[in-house]
Amino acid sequence: MRKAKAKRTVLLPDPIFNDTLVTRFVNNLMYDGKKNTATKIFHDAIEIVAKRNNEDGLEVWKKAIANVTPQVEVRSRRVGGATFQIPSEVRPDRKVALAIKWLITYSRKRNEKSMAHKLAGEIVSAAKEEGAAFKKKEDVHKMAEANKAFSHFRF
Repeated sequence: MRKAKAKRTVLLPDPIFNDTLVTRFVNNLMYDGKKNTATKIFHDAIEIVAKRNNEDGLEVWKKAIANVTPQVEVRSRRVGGATFQIPSEVRPDRKVALAIKWLITYSRKRNEKSMAHKLAGEIVSAAKEEGAAFKKKEDVHKMAEANKAFSHFRF
C-alpha cells in the first residue's frame, strides 16, 4: 500500500465574486506569493472584458473556461519497446486545472500592454471559441482522435 493520499486544501471563495473557482484561478496566476497583485490583475481583466462585451465579465470568463476545458487527452505508454500515445478521459479536477493553466500561459504570451489586458484578450477570444488556449484544446482533441486506434492499451 502506498502512503496516505494528500489532503485537499479547502479554498476560500473570492471576496468580490464569492466563487472558489476564481480563487483557484488567482492562485495559478500568482507569482512569488503576490496574491494581491494577482487578484488585482484578475479583477481588472474581468472589468475590461465587461466593457468590451457589454455583458457580465464573470459569465464571459466562465464561458471561456468551459470552452477551453478538454474532455480527453493523450498519455504516453510503453508497450513492448514502443511508446504509444493513448487517449484517455480527463479527471474532472484536472480538466479545470488544464483549462486554467492554458488560459494563463497563453495570455502571458500575448502582445498587449499589461497583464490585465493580455488576460482579458485571451478570455474574450476563448469565449468566442478562438485564440491560442482554445486552439490548444482542439489540438489535444485531434491528437486523441488520431490515436484512437491505441485506446485498447488503456491502463
